[in-house]
Amino acid sequence: MSQSLSPKQLLFCTYYVQTRNGREAAAKSGFRFAQRTAARLLRRSDIRAQIAEQDRAAAQSQNDIAAGYARLAFGCVSDAVALALSPEDERTNLEEMDLFAVSEIKCGKNGVEIKFFDRLKALEKLEALTASRESDTAKELFTAIGQGASALRETEA
Repeated sequence: MSQSLSPKQLLFCTYYVQTRNGREAAAKSGFRFAQRTAARLLRRSDIRAQIAEQDRAAAQSQNDIAAGYARLAFGCVSDAVALALSPEDERTNLEEMDLFAVSEIKCGKNGVEIKFFDRLKALEKLEALTASRESDTAKELFTAIGQGASALRETEA
């Protein structure tokens, strides 16, 4: 699908996914007559398919980020505690332990010191990501309404 698109057209799709503004995406991609070009490009099925593909990739990336923050915020730390409390000669199953929430491990003369990622910061980031998604949904609605109004004006002209 993306093989038939030129590098400029792929760039247009990327900017469009980021901004949801056809004119701006066309201008940033280096097209002349940005408004007209954006309207022409957005009518093409291969461009719309590429935008949908990039949308899916962006959504998956955001889902992965949200899952990571959720794991930091709500994850279990029992494996890390078991590691810190276990005798040195019994620490053989490290690969089986879930140490995702661990930010630093130090082995010193006083034993094992373990630092964890800040759960409160992870919750704040997760909340911000959720709010951003809700804002993006509203932005998409208003953009779609604006594009519909622009299309009506063009057909009337």
